[in-house]
Amino acid sequence: MPSLKSHLVAFVLKNTRKKAFRTPEGLHAWIAKSRLTQDHRPPVKVAQRVDISRRQVAGHTVYEVKPKGTPPTRRMLYLHGGAYCFEMTSFHWKLIAEMCERLSAHISVPIYPLAPEHDFHAIYGMVSEVYREVVDGTQKVAIMGDSAGGNMALVLTMMAAQEGWPLADRLVLISPGVDMTLSNPKTIELAKLDPWLDIPGGTEAVRIYAADLAMSDWRISPALGDLSILPPTLVFSGTRDLLHPDTEVFAEKARAAGADVELVTGKGMIHVWPLIDMPEARAARGEMVAWLKASRSGGKP
Repeated sequence: MPSLKSHLVAFVLKNTRKKAFRTPEGLHAWIAKSRLTQDHRPPVKVAQRVDISRRQVAGHTVYEVKPKGTPPTRRMLYLHGGAYCFEMTSFHWKLIAEMCERLSAHISVPIYPLAPEHDFHAIYGMVSEVYREVVDGTQKVAIMGDSAGGNMALVLTMMAAQEGWPLADRLVLISPGVDMTLSNPKTIELAKLDPWLDIPGGTEAVRIYAADLAMSDWRISPALGDLSILPPTLVFSGTRDLLHPDTEVFAEKARAAGADVELVTGKGMIHVWPLIDMPEARAARGEMVAWLKASRSGGKP
């Protein structure tokens, strides 16, 4: 049964953030508002827990996060969500810090340009450069992404396969957007119950990001691409997330194509619940850590 905290979070989101996705106008209003206040810098408490440095790639910031007092033993790339339009938040930073500490990981965090000021081509011009630096074929690398960042992790992996770049060792996807056509009848029905996301604003976010690419292009909807090339992949999806039906279809298609995909279904959980401070998130993070630790020893948790 979902925790009381999860119900409270859903209630708050339904009465605040849902309005950003009910209409295209609502999305643009929320973007304009967010530009005045959003700050991608790590919170002070996070900066005290781990070592964080910053550098520039293609004119944009990349944070390098490492454990304090001990050399990292793992390499990771984290791609934050936010409907391609919103900056990373303290929720992302807390997850990154926890993964850094528990996995003794060096994590690269690109602060990619956002839509509508930038589009798919500008965003991937920057992120693909970071990808090639991190996933250089000399060591195993895990890529983690939430929501739009999960979509980007899949697209980057498919781009890498097409271009002949080295592939990541493992993917961890948190509530990823996999089919941005949002045409699945189950998705349309679930949108009525989702306390956070909705189709009109979500479609607008993808439209202003996609540039000249169709929603059905695999670079926008990776579930419609070649899934056989995926490395072992761990996916988290909640049943109150309108993206959940397509995530189930994606997992089935990927397995049929020969990929090793494990889907963790959060009963009654909302979009990106593993990022939020509640009991179900702590359990999900434990699963991530166990799964990634098992990859170092060649086994399964």
